[in-house]
Amino acid sequence: MYALMAVVFVIGYLCIAFEHPLRIDKAAAALLTAVLTWTVLVLGADEILPLLQPGTHDPADSSATVVEALRHHLGEISEILFFLLGAMTIVELIDSHEGFKVITDRIQTRKRVHLLWIVGLITFFLSAVLDNLTTTIVMVSLLRKLIRGRPERWLYVGIVVIAANAGGAWSPIGDVTTTMLWIGTQISAGGIITGLFVPSLVCLLVPLLILSFRLRGEAPRPRARAHLAEQQPPATTVFERNLVLGLGLGSLLFVPIFKTITHLPPYMGILFGLGLLWITTEYIHRGKNDEHKHPLSVVGVLRKVDTPSVLFFLGILLAVSSLATAGHLTQVAEGLRQSLGNIYAINYAIGLLSAIVDNVPLVAGAMKMYPLVSPEMLAAAAPDESGWLSQFLTDGTFWELLAYCAGTGGSSLIIGSAAGVAAMGMEKISFTWYLKRVSLLAFLGYTAGAVTYIGMLALT
Repeated sequence: MYALMAVVFVIGYLCIAFEHPLRIDKAAAALLTAVLTWTVLVLGADEILPLLQPGTHDPADSSATVVEALRHHLGEISEILFFLLGAMTIVELIDSHEGFKVITDRIQTRKRVHLLWIVGLITFFLSAVLDNLTTTIVMVSLLRKLIRGRPERWLYVGIVVIAANAGGAWSPIGDVTTTMLWIGTQISAGGIITGLFVPSLVCLLVPLLILSFRLRGEAPRPRARAHLAEQQPPATTVFERNLVLGLGLGSLLFVPIFKTITHLPPYMGILFGLGLLWITTEYIHRGKNDEHKHPLSVVGVLRKVDTPSVLFFLGILLAVSSLATAGHLTQVAEGLRQSLGNIYAINYAIGLLSAIVDNVPLVAGAMKMYPLVSPEMLAAAAPDESGWLSQFLTDGTFWELLAYCAGTGGSSLIIGSAAGVAAMGMEKISFTWYLKRVSLLAFLGYTAGAVTYIGMLALT
């Protein structure tokens, strides 16, 4: 049963990785994998659990022990899912009010190099406030208004993927993986910002500098077209647009402050912001008829939220937690420690692996494989172990480097991150084109950022 669990997980993981050729949504594969791994665990509990607790486990309590572990893991996972659901709803509400036009309407330059830097830096900072997936969608839509022709535009889209992943890595709300680490208290909001801002910026600057020597001239602008939809009056006023944008971004930025003040989990802060926006939008649109009001309300926006992504996170996190309960991840962690030897090599390898498989289960696995060490545990540890364990304190070297590597390593392949997959779908970018034109740039930036982080540690 112990080996069967691993086999089921690997098969499910392959179905997720080959989602497009199989034409099976990864959410379905993740949910089925989660249920099957936990089913195998509970059916084989009498065989598996005694291996984890030799001499202390009572076979009569096997099923109850597994169910209790499932409830414990589900509580932790629910915090992440509620946070994501609240954040995605707020972003969709801003988009429905055309709040992002404030950014897109201000870019006037046509020079390729200038446009490259503007798009890259806007994406980098916007991703830290929103998230890399949403930012990619917004910036690709923007590029369609700025540059004519897909071959011309694809290189800028590649930079958007790199910048979105780099920007999300240094913010607690910029990437699902950093959010997971933040909610799990492996990192703090202040610690991740101060520790990873410079390495993440280097990760973006290296590709930008290389491309700056290759690009020349001006980018072709799209031809003017008269659309009936564009001639109609806007659905929202300037006041409504700016109000929702300000409140939405303010709600996202307020979450770390709310957590610091109240010590409540981050999902409570995001739900507070969503509730405030809900009341505000209901009030400002109260005089409109239902046909115009519904698309601008939270109820209408909820239909546009990417629910399959939420279910995917639920499935994959539950599947990983089953391996943690059965002891698989502990064995993998010990194997990585013995084979690679130090946390730098371990995290660098995780980052490269995230370009092939999704970074969410990789980070979830690392969180289960390695312990979050408290100061009390460190004080009680043996002298020869204290050096290793100190890297697993909150804001420890391992967790910060994990956030960076898992967040930015996926840029090396277009299928390695949610941002890349979104760009691939929107612009029909082929895997091989990205591999030839962007992958090396992303890899060089990723490596330069990791070296920068290690160098910063050496100087402190």
